[in-house]
Amino acid sequence: MLTSPSEPSEPSEPSEPSEPSEPSERSGREATPGALPTGDVTRFRSVAVVGAGLMGRRLAGVFASRGLIVTLTDADPSVLPEAGHEAQRLARELGGAPGSVRTAVHLEEALDGADLVTEAVVENLQLKRKLFTEMAGLAPTAVLASNSSVLPITSISEYVDDPSRAIGTHWWNPPDLIPIVEVVQGESTSLGVVADVMALMERLGKRPVWVRRDVPGFVGNRLQHALWREAIALVAEGVADPETVDLVVRDTIGLRLGEMGPLANADYVGLDLTRSIHEAVFPALDRSVTPHPILDDLVRAGRLGAKSGQGFLTWSTGAREAAGAALAAHVSAELAARLDSGA
Repeated sequence: MLTSPSEPSEPSEPSEPSEPSEPSERSGREATPGALPTGDVTRFRSVAVVGAGLMGRRLAGVFASRGLIVTLTDADPSVLPEAGHEAQRLARELGGAPGSVRTAVHLEEALDGADLVTEAVVENLQLKRKLFTEMAGLAPTAVLASNSSVLPITSISEYVDDPSRAIGTHWWNPPDLIPIVEVVQGESTSLGVVADVMALMERLGKRPVWVRRDVPGFVGNRLQHALWREAIALVAEGVADPETVDLVVRDTIGLRLGEMGPLANADYVGLDLTRSIHEAVFPALDRSVTPHPILDDLVRAGRLGAKSGQGFLTWSTGAREAAGAALAAHVSAELAARLDSGA
């Protein structure tokens, strides 16, 4: 049984994995070098979601909205009634049939007959390793997926007898709105499993991206936290206050990034200019390999951000909920505008 609640916490420090070996192809399907075989989405009919926190229950709703039979479980059975109702409500909102989500108190019951098991528990490597070992034994033929946002799937599945069926599926929050899912190939993940999971994500209406090397943070969080590291350093060095840093990001590069990614932007302005800028600015950028001391100080002081009322900014009562609603509305409007424009 699980031994920890499903709400997110600070992840254990992941170590950089070794150079990946060629993944074993155990599905019997041939793939040309650098390409995936054709995915078989029909293999997935029943899904178990382990961890019924905010992410897990929404994942259950997304799976159910496309006709999959979903079982949701959690180490804390008291959260299951509410989580199950929320998952069913989301499935209906997304166009699915109600009743395709059920809850189970025991892990054994939840995984019985599952074709896919996805975990959404806390970002703790030891917990995830223990859970993956249990999942592998209880669901000996299922694909085993982790929703970790930073921890390498190779490390999580280290003690699984057949790691060829272990894969990372990093959904971004809120998972019913954000289209990208990072599908992370571990060192031993079968290419057939990668292809099948990519096909499933497309069936769910997502835009899966194949992350071919299992590095901590994958693609999105490596980029995001590189930006956060520099933002924190700018505040710590007195270059600007937190409000100014956020404003500059939102109303400059933030406006452009929705249309043009960083590499396209580098091409657009010219790689010669890009190189010249790098030559001038790189020596001054923060290159810390541990969290910044100002972040350590804030955490030690209990200034944890919105949930405590004070972090880099001050958060009044209800401000976190209002910010979450505003963010969801912004993402929905942005996606609707792209759909209207055919992007």
